[in-house]
Amino acid sequence: MRYSRIIGTGSALPEKVVTNHDLEKILDTSDTWIRERTGICERRIAADDQTTCDLAEEACRQVFERTGIDPQSIDLVVVGTTTPDLIFPSTACLLQHRLGMTECGAFDVNAACSGFIYALSVADKFIRTGSIKRALVVGAETLTRMVDWSDRGTAVLFADGAGVVILEASDEPGILSTHIHANGGHADLLCADVGVSKGFKPGEPNAGVKVFMTGNEVFKVAVRTLGRIVDETLEANNMEKSDIDWLIPHQANLRIIQATAKKLNMPMERVIVTVHKHGNTSSASVPLALDEAVTSGQVKRGENLLLEAFGGGFTWGSALIKY
Repeated sequence: MRYSRIIGTGSALPEKVVTNHDLEKILDTSDTWIRERTGICERRIAADDQTTCDLAEEACRQVFERTGIDPQSIDLVVVGTTTPDLIFPSTACLLQHRLGMTECGAFDVNAACSGFIYALSVADKFIRTGSIKRALVVGAETLTRMVDWSDRGTAVLFADGAGVVILEASDEPGILSTHIHANGGHADLLCADVGVSKGFKPGEPNAGVKVFMTGNEVFKVAVRTLGRIVDETLEANNMEKSDIDWLIPHQANLRIIQATAKKLNMPMERVIVTVHKHGNTSSASVPLALDEAVTSGQVKRGENLLLEAFGGGFTWGSALIKY
């Protein structure tokens, strides 16, 4: 049987660090309020001249350096992002050119915070069908460009960064299964209300692009939905909760992460948590957490990893991986 396996990881974070104490100076909030409700202590903010593609490129060059893999050997580039550099060409096309690749397929996937899981699922299917041998899968965001810095409900949450994996065809188990879902009926609970077809808002910063979120309702739906996808993933692979070695969740809110871990009967010592220092980097959060888990030596070859994410749309997804 043909599988896709992760053979390398990489990440990139902006240099600028914004702490909760920094936000106290511009918002009606406090370090205690933010930490108790989200678990976030600090986040990274892209420089004014730093784009999503810049962060993606840095992460990709890191994984190529670590693995020694020639970028020309990549057959497909899939970038999960909600904040592309341009409407078109896609960030994936821009990234492909910067990395010196020649005419391999390249496209973006917009599934909000689930973007990396969606992108991973797509690339995995291409490899399993025999269409390609290697794929570059990226999650990258400059979400702070959409933040309303006067709204303490969202300004404290979001951050910027990029993470990447290289997938390669293998006869050995790697990605065991992926599961993706969406429900557009909840769109008004977490969204940006402008766009190309609907129209932007001339005269406002960033053309009026802002993130709107009904936090309490999003929390409730996220906890229920992630609990269901845990069951779905385990059932699809005839596995028990105890078979999972590590949970690597979307880093949106520590309370959501803790609720998912409880669903798995998993101690927090077996959960990769980076939300306290990265904030919510949307589609970048899962690959950033995965890269940290791998490079720190926590995750080891042969272990079972459950990746999951939930985002605006609503979208949600999971990937069960034998690393």
